Amino acid sequence: MTVSSSPWALMALFLMVSSTMVMAIPPRKAIDVPFGRNYVPTWAFDHQKQFNGGSELQLILDKYTGTGFQSKGSYLFGHFSMHIKLPAGDTAGVVTAFYLSSTNNEHDEIDFEFLGNRTGQPAILQTNVFTGGKGNREQRIYLWFDPSKAYHTYSILWNMYQIVFFVDNIPIRTFKNAKDLGVRFPFNQPMKLYSSLWNADDWATRGGLEKTNWANAPFIASYKGFHIDGCQASVEAKYCATQGRMWWDQNEFRDLDAEQWRRLKWVRMKWTIYNYCTDRTRFPVMPAECKRDRDA
Repeated sequence: MTVSSSPWALMALFLMVSSTMVMAIPPRKAIDVPFGRNYVPTWAFDHQKQFNGGSELQLILDKYTGTGFQSKGSYLFGHFSMHIKLPAGDTAGVVTAFYLSSTNNEHDEIDFEFLGNRTGQPAILQTNVFTGGKGNREQRIYLWFDPSKAYHTYSILWNMYQIVFFVDNIPIRTFKNAKDLGVRFPFNQPMKLYSSLWNADDWATRGGLEKTNWANAPFIASYKGFHIDGCQASVEAKYCATQGRMWWDQNEFRDLDAEQWRRLKWVRMKWTIYNYCTDRTRFPVMPAECKRDRDA
């Protein structure tokens, strides 16, 4: 039998094979709600449009400004999900971001950043984790689909044991609690969720060599879902005692299971283009958390 080598065909084959095996336990199904239930605009309100009673939102970037929004509440741990359709066409220099962040100097942050590219070149998904103000934990992957053609789901699962990044329920990255190894882990700083569409052509595409072509503006990112299932806390809160009481704190979410690890390995082998854990120029000694995350 001849099998197509296109990314989409390979993905279909991967899912078909997976369906014959014992499946991983995915996060609980996200509940889609209107934008205004959990979020508010934060800047350039005139560059945002809501549709279908607020169930869909568009962010618009032009040569004058980008725009963004944030969650109403701050959270310690939970499951956070968004359906996003990225800007289409020549998007070099354009960044669409979806992330959690605290607001103090030694801040914690959990990032999805979608880096635009020239027409015909794949968009790049960059993830990063900041703890106590320290980041430099970039990983970059190509996606196995065109993220501008349809909505796809991007989710973060965050508890006391791990942070997991998901794309359509496929884990693409894990960041384990390695406090015992001297690595700080986000556990006591409430974070808000943010999303923005902005021009970052000083670094986003080929290190800033490719500049935004404003002839292709406006650039539009579309959103649906707006799901938040987290422990809401005040900004003064030091700890959110949810252990054992929330679904995302149960034993089955304290680690990936064998099937999820297999899927993550597939992402690392087939789609990863940069991993700080293997960058010996930047890190002659592998960062301590990488072995626990199986990134070695």
